[in-house]
Amino acid sequence: MDSVEKGVSDGVAGAQPEATRATDSVALEQADSLDRTKDASSRDVAHSSPSEEALEKEIRPASISSYASTEDDEPSSKKESEGFEPIKTQQSKTPSSKRPGLSKTDSRMTENDVFKALSRRRTGGSLASQFTHEEEQAEIERLMSRMFGRGRQEASEEEKTRHVGVVWRNLTVKGMGLGAALQPTNGDFLLALPRFLTSLFKNGSQAARGKPPVRNLLNDFTGCIRPGEMTLVLGQPGSGCSTFLKVLGNQRFGFEGIEGDVTYGGTPAKIMMKDYRGEVLYNPEDDLHYATLSVKNTIEFALRTRTPGKDSRKEGETRAEYVKEFLRVVTKLFWIEHTLGTKVGDEYTRGVSGGEKKRVSIAEAMITRASVQAWDNSTRGLDASTALEYVQSIRSLTNMAHVSTAVALYQAGESLYDLFDKVLLIDQGQCLYYGPADSAKAYFQDLGFQCPERWTTADFLTSVSDEHERSVRDGFENRIPRSAEQFAEAYRKSDIYQRNLSDINAFEQELEVQRRERLANQSEATKKKNYTISFYKQVLACTQRQFLVTIGDRASLIGKWGGIVFQSLIVGSLFYNMPKDASGVFPRGGALFFILLFNALLALAELTASFSSRPIMLKHKSFSFYRPSAFALAQTFLDVPLVFIQVVLFNLIVYFMSNLARTASQFFINILLVWITTMTMYAFFRAIGALSGSLDVATRITGVAIQALITYTGYLIPPTKMRPWLGWLRWINPVQYAFEALMANEFYNLEIECTPPYLVPIGPGATPQHQSCLLQGSQPGSTTVAGADYIQTAFKYQRSHLWRNFGIIIAFFILFVVLTMLGQEFAKPNAGGGAVTIFKRGQAPKSVEKSLETAKEPISSDEETGGPVNKEAGIDTRSDSDAPLARDQSMGAVAKNETVYTFTDVNYRIPYEKGERQLLQDVQGYVRPGKLTALMGASGAGKTTLLNTLAQRINFGTVTGNFLVDGRPLPRSFARATGFAEQMDVHEPTATVREALQFSALLRQPKEVPVAEKYEYCERIIDLLEMRPIAGATIGKIGSGLNQEQRKRVTIGVELASKPELLMFLDEPTSGLDSGAAFNIVRFLRKLADAGQAILCTIHQPSSVLFEHFDELLLLKTGGRVVYHGPLGHDSQSLIDYFDRNGAKTCPPDANPAEYMLEAIGAGNPDYKGPDWADIWASSSEHEKRSEEIQEMIRTRSTTTPSKSLQDDREFAMPLSTQVSSVIKRDFTSYYRNPEYISGKIILHIFTGLFNMLTFLNLGNSSIDMQSRLFSIFMTLTISPPLIQQLQPQFLAFRNIYSSRERNSRIYSWIAFVTGAVLVEIPYSIFAGSIYFVCWWFGCVGQHLPSFASGYTYLLLLLFELYYVSFGQAIASFSPNELLASLLVPIFFLFVVSFCGVVVPYAGLPHFWQSWMYYLTPFRYLIEGFVGVATHNVEVRCSDSEFARFTPPPGQSCQNYSAAFIQQAGGYVQTAANGMCEFCQYRSGDEFARSFNVSYSHKWRDFGIFAAFVGFNLAVIFVCSWLYLGAGRRMLARIRKR
Repeated sequence: MDSVEKGVSDGVAGAQPEATRATDSVALEQADSLDRTKDASSRDVAHSSPSEEALEKEIRPASISSYASTEDDEPSSKKESEGFEPIKTQQSKTPSSKRPGLSKTDSRMTENDVFKALSRRRTGGSLASQFTHEEEQAEIERLMSRMFGRGRQEASEEEKTRHVGVVWRNLTVKGMGLGAALQPTNGDFLLALPRFLTSLFKNGSQAARGKPPVRNLLNDFTGCIRPGEMTLVLGQPGSGCSTFLKVLGNQRFGFEGIEGDVTYGGTPAKIMMKDYRGEVLYNPEDDLHYATLSVKNTIEFALRTRTPGKDSRKEGETRAEYVKEFLRVVTKLFWIEHTLGTKVGDEYTRGVSGGEKKRVSIAEAMITRASVQAWDNSTRGLDASTALEYVQSIRSLTNMAHVSTAVALYQAGESLYDLFDKVLLIDQGQCLYYGPADSAKAYFQDLGFQCPERWTTADFLTSVSDEHERSVRDGFENRIPRSAEQFAEAYRKSDIYQRNLSDINAFEQELEVQRRERLANQSEATKKKNYTISFYKQVLACTQRQFLVTIGDRASLIGKWGGIVFQSLIVGSLFYNMPKDASGVFPRGGALFFILLFNALLALAELTASFSSRPIMLKHKSFSFYRPSAFALAQTFLDVPLVFIQVVLFNLIVYFMSNLARTASQFFINILLVWITTMTMYAFFRAIGALSGSLDVATRITGVAIQALITYTGYLIPPTKMRPWLGWLRWINPVQYAFEALMANEFYNLEIECTPPYLVPIGPGATPQHQSCLLQGSQPGSTTVAGADYIQTAFKYQRSHLWRNFGIIIAFFILFVVLTMLGQEFAKPNAGGGAVTIFKRGQAPKSVEKSLETAKEPISSDEETGGPVNKEAGIDTRSDSDAPLARDQSMGAVAKNETVYTFTDVNYRIPYEKGERQLLQDVQGYVRPGKLTALMGASGAGKTTLLNTLAQRINFGTVTGNFLVDGRPLPRSFARATGFAEQMDVHEPTATVREALQFSALLRQPKEVPVAEKYEYCERIIDLLEMRPIAGATIGKIGSGLNQEQRKRVTIGVELASKPELLMFLDEPTSGLDSGAAFNIVRFLRKLADAGQAILCTIHQPSSVLFEHFDELLLLKTGGRVVYHGPLGHDSQSLIDYFDRNGAKTCPPDANPAEYMLEAIGAGNPDYKGPDWADIWASSSEHEKRSEEIQEMIRTRSTTTPSKSLQDDREFAMPLSTQVSSVIKRDFTSYYRNPEYISGKIILHIFTGLFNMLTFLNLGNSSIDMQSRLFSIFMTLTISPPLIQQLQPQFLAFRNIYSSRERNSRIYSWIAFVTGAVLVEIPYSIFAGSIYFVCWWFGCVGQHLPSFASGYTYLLLLLFELYYVSFGQAIASFSPNELLASLLVPIFFLFVVSFCGVVVPYAGLPHFWQSWMYYLTPFRYLIEGFVGVATHNVEVRCSDSEFARFTPPPGQSCQNYSAAFIQQAGGYVQTAANGMCEFCQYRSGDEFARSFNVSYSHKWRDFGIFAAFVGFNLAVIFVCSWLYLGAGRRMLARIRKR
């Protein structure tokens, strides 16, 4: 065998059958003309091709050894007639024949021609070749040598030391889990201990701990993939495909154990992980990219991080030239050149298409030059043509980059399958087959299986292990393997397995030669190849990338800065023009505290951002683009200018509006301190994110951390009054150091003039030498206080600490950055594994229940039925032996449809930019009972739009046309009398399958039907859809709940449970499913149609097997025009004849009619130059016949007796009371099964309550203790924002389910939705509030108060719980998504808190706010109620530091001298031992309360007004929900019409 180190260009040239290299002239002409206009601009900037002499130096003849096929290749003449075949790495055996009449000079392909031929090549086309094979191949070689040719390899030390090829021997992977679990509930809190003890004594410690058993995910796999080979990994979901690809890609985290050997180029996996991580790649199924980054920037970043050193580049080639050349070639090759300036995009940001995003992912992988690549189900969600282009791109990558590739696909058509060299078939962790792809079909046929006509090879292979899908040859019924173990045993005894072992042995000998060559070429630079560029360059590249990501989302950035300016104006006006006398001292500290805290808490957004970007960071780490710590540093460097801008924006306005110290040094020191503190807080929240496993955990930590940061800053509680058990928190609080520095900076040179009411005593006879100031730090006989004395006495702050504190803050900053770097370095991707089926307690199958009790893996077949165990859930999802009979009976009981739905002259226009865009044009058709109608077309043809239009679900734009049922206008009951299975399977995740069906049946079947009969009908549907074993399973979410196919069945079942009397609509019911699941779904639809249902179904380019199940077709082209409507006929013959008669090319007998018709009309081809098939249809006799048929249907059906559904004109089937009670019951069930949310709510109440109590424990009677009572109450209010952030997603989840599915089906009204969503929160909030009250009240504020005060406070606290719930839901009710709702919370909360009289007391508020906003703030009444009863009749006794001391005039006592003043101002005076008068500002708590405009007598008035605010919030929820859910759009539409 030849050395595997030889040129990749030869892998393209010599490693493929002759026939696969035969390309037709028409194909190349089409490829050339396909994008001639698009390439015009790129040619201007493209490099001119180098001279042939220069290129010839780069090309060397070489070959690559491959796994040779055991079958002879077909003659090339036959292959040529079938068109351009995929490039495969098998040895050529037949020389090509040169085409006559074409000279070499004429046939020379330009660089663009080659790119087009490669990137747009198709399989299965019947076109003729323009070039000889040798000429075409020579041009491809010359082009590919730019990136991967011998010329670059000879110059590259890195290329010479690659670890090419992968071998795995006796690979066994162990994982933990049964694949099934019981649904957790809130009751588990109380029942957990009894259950644990019962299980401990009954089943042992392992079962009691709930630790699942270890089981084999993969069992004894052996094989190899040579460089230049592609392996297709097949298997049903949960069979072990992802596990195999992760292990092959050296992603070993999350498994219990991995046994056996995996070597890469002869090097063990552990050494590869340690020293050569960048050479092995695992690509998950999701396309992980920054949405706001352009395609060009995405690829350029990857190139910059993987540009090799000068020893591995061509001589004289700079880094910039390398990046530019690679970018040009890669973008041309993968057909994304035209998208370079477009954002990648995501569900919120508009960007490139799904197929283009896949190609960006492939380009990233190509840039890594990884020798072994594993791609996990990356075609999910793509239509067939996009998936084909995607796999073709990987094929090109495999050939050109000389890599070993493994790809898992679910629905793999024959054209995709033909692109692979080998295939691996997995079932239940067993290897059923591994060997040549073109031998797999014959192997299983020899075992006794039969491939049905028109089945693709991939579908056939995955069907052999499924007893319901496989076809067995006659005479082999009792000889075929049945279990996965039997299949694996049969494979190990086969010749294929022996040839596989021989090939591995031979390849390992080659690898030994390769290893010696690698060692000979190795240097210090290539001894380790984890990262290509230095750490410094990684940081630089990441910083530039993050800057582009931030700038790419200009709207968010401008919105954020705009919000900062807006809030700075509010805060500035709140502290407007503070005086420099005593009345301005307290607000001055408040302003500094606000400035510091606002900027610090802006950093909270980093928590969410860090988790959203983590998957991308982990992917790039696995691609060896950069160290995660480099990314952490880059984020910090980017923060420097961005944080500086936001600090300056905020401080500039607030600083000067509030009249803080007007000297340059103090201003700039203020800016510097706030900036470094904000940077530190950004680093702090990032560190929490990096060290936390999930956002939920991080949110809980930050909830408590924020309380500590705010409370122990020194503003709310002076350091001298901090309790020793929590006082230490201030020493680890960077905000405290910043606050001391800011206060010292502001006050150190301030002379505070003492003015009334701070000057005591005042009145007749009072003289300055016998007066004093109430401010701490005052001197007897002085009416001014030095600012330095004030902060020293009140806070123990000193100006000399300023720069010390600055240094400490920097130390904290460095610490948090280092923690972030460490956290990100050790971050692990989420552990993989199949989905887990969650059962409601008491409703799991007996075998599963027993295995869950004993924590032992169930035996290989279900004890009750003997059926196979579900691969994912460890449960038997097959029906009982008498199930077919039950299904047939159920099918007969399904509601039959007797009505015909017709639609004519359907047009749909939407506003677009400054004009209109037409999406549907003159569409007509019908849907009949007993017929399964397919609605098809290319992406963007308007399939889903037409389906929504026919279902009357369009609420935007203008729809015109005639929609009739039995020739009559649509009744009001149309929406609920039709079934509509959405493409997205939207369900209440905590409901079981049975509950979801019962809910639909209860509210959608007519109220005349008894409830028992409705529920009995649901049981029939469960049997019909073969869901009996999972009827008690909760639907859940993907990964924790039902799998994709089961969810699709539930979606169909929910619609069937409503007994749709008119028709069924289904939108993409097979999208995202594997071929077996897709077949099952279509088979069910066929049975439904046979039972009398009328079904219209959109479907994305189905296989010929699926297509055969449909009776009729409605085919659209781009622009929403009809191309064909009518019967398909047997083997789609009617359709094929129509296209044949009208000039389309003949359909080959083995072609898929669905693909043939789309290709014929030019679907998906932007440069299609053929006839307009919509015009052909409009002028055809078939169209005329259909039109007459529709009119005849309308005439005949309109004379028949209307059906019950047409006579029923009720919008909802059930009365409002039933709707409300059913929705409330479902919502309460959902909350009961969501202990994570409820426990989060309760834990937050407990922690914050205890924290508040311990902070203010054992309050005394001094003035500062009065203030502490106020701040303790104020801290209670601050628990609401994190609680609101928790509850909003729950409300929005209920609304999403309602708006996306249940509203359109008229299951229940919006009133029921809002009522349920509001009521379900109340009991849990009251319970949590009660716990908070107990934790907080009695230990501090309420310690010595009468029972009435405690009772009143408890009631007011419960009212506060209702307030924040309704406040949060009110904000959510007009927010389109969770992100905006969470951003609006702090803005609204800032408003209601700022003007309540605590941050700035009533007397200090500017008149503008004092006159109206103070009275409109609900917290003003809440504070008055709380503080009024907390301070009523409480005696105040000042501490020594709180007295204002002065000497009485000669001959007067202290009492006589100050009597008049005390009578007017309050407080009390006493004579000290040294004869000085000591004045205390307050005598009682009521006097303290009056200084904050609080009156005890207003307590019940405040209670009532605050209750009214709760009522107002509830009204906002109802009104805004009504407007958001459609009324608003209807009102706007009416206004526009006027």
